[in-house]
Amino acid sequence: MSRAGGIGMSRYVGNHPYFAGLAGTLVAVAMAGLTLLTLSSGRDDALNHARETAQNLVSIISSDLERNVEIYDLSLAAMVDGARDRATWTLPADLQQAVLFDRATTAAYLGGAYVIAADGRVIASQNGEINAAVRLADRDYFLVHQRSPAVGLYFSHPYRSRLRDGKLSIGLTRRINEADGTFGGVALLAIRIEYFQHLLDRINTGELGSVFIVMDDGTLLARKPFSSRDIGTSIAKSPTFQVMAARTSGSYVARSAVDGVRRMFTYARVPGTPLIAVVAPAEDEVLAPWRRRSRIAGALTLAFGAVFVMVSWMLAFVLRDKLRAQAALMRLAATDPLTGLSNRRVLDNRLDEEWRRARRSGQPLSALFIDIDHFKQFNDVYGHASGDEALTAVAECISATVLRAVDLVARYGGEEFAVILPDTTAEGALNLAEKIRSKVQSLRVVHRDGEAITITVSIGCATSVPAAGASALDLLAAADRQLYAAKAAGRNRVRSATWVGQSVAQDASS
Repeated sequence: MSRAGGIGMSRYVGNHPYFAGLAGTLVAVAMAGLTLLTLSSGRDDALNHARETAQNLVSIISSDLERNVEIYDLSLAAMVDGARDRATWTLPADLQQAVLFDRATTAAYLGGAYVIAADGRVIASQNGEINAAVRLADRDYFLVHQRSPAVGLYFSHPYRSRLRDGKLSIGLTRRINEADGTFGGVALLAIRIEYFQHLLDRINTGELGSVFIVMDDGTLLARKPFSSRDIGTSIAKSPTFQVMAARTSGSYVARSAVDGVRRMFTYARVPGTPLIAVVAPAEDEVLAPWRRRSRIAGALTLAFGAVFVMVSWMLAFVLRDKLRAQAALMRLAATDPLTGLSNRRVLDNRLDEEWRRARRSGQPLSALFIDIDHFKQFNDVYGHASGDEALTAVAECISATVLRAVDLVARYGGEEFAVILPDTTAEGALNLAEKIRSKVQSLRVVHRDGEAITITVSIGCATSVPAAGASALDLLAAADRQLYAAKAAGRNRVRSATWVGQSVAQDASS
């Protein structure tokens, strides 16, 4: 901003004090709005960061599951190939174990590897132990392969193992065909449910967050926080699961049907499996740091904004009081302190302005010169206090008679008053002067002893259409001459003249 512009703005604010308060309030509101936008953006950033973190965790879980399932499937394929070869069953027990079961079947969370005959009997196991009394023909993983040769790799629902003292497991199975293609049995890898839970235990989603692995039909395999009663149950009817079942991957915010906590669910299907990995941090925990920062930022913005507004309005009120004081000083400088009328300075300035305006417009300008008769004698007899009362009373009479806003009533000095009448003819000025004289004459100034005193005035009128070579002071001087004429005629008189240049063209009296 240029210097001139800065000065102009300073003058504007100085002349409009409330502008400072309004501007300060608007600035504070703008600051609060910007803070709100920043905080809103910070909230979105916090949610996006949490979503990205959850996607990375889902990817880690999915990759681990996919990699282990591929390894287990290779082991199942080797078991199927070995079981279909009739020569395998003629080998010694140790060689038969080596052919059927590779090193993958010794993984930490693998509950066991088994070959099950077409009648449901276990005919080979990884550890060499076979319980002839156990039949598995009723298991879902057995029945599905028995009914269809095209199932491929199958994931069973969680079950209590009959071979391992009721341990909770899921089965990965493949069908074993006879040489003629008929059902010959099932190759089974029993995976302990602890594997899935151990995988989730490494994931930190906060105290209220949740992470779980669920099958595509809604069967829950593992969950953190852990609850044994939830494992194996179905969440297929849950609104949150129905969103996952309809898409391969995604992210959304919803309230959990399990515990009612509002969470950000990020999920993905594990390729090649019926499994879905889900990471769901609690929205409140995700936003907790942002809320702490927002409370601090909001409190500081509110405090600074309130202080800024208070200072702005204090400045506005100071400027207002300054303007009022300046206006009062201007009024004092332009007003006669005794009568309340305009003073000599205002009279001179206004007379000059009206003279120039009348010369431009060609309209008449009139002036009245008013003097209180025998005022010196009045002061000597009744005292200066009564003289002041008389001056005030006469001033009020003149002001009450001169009613137009464009007219000016001023105290010229001592007991003399002047009236400037723009756009007023000699006749109009004479009539107004007579009204003033008559009103003053009817005035009774009550002396302190109760005596009513009559006051009279003499008035001189002058009217002119300003011409070249003349001045406003000449008009006032002409009115003064008419005043002396009125006094010479006996006082309590009005004398009027239409003045042109240096000569009086017409006289009138009353």
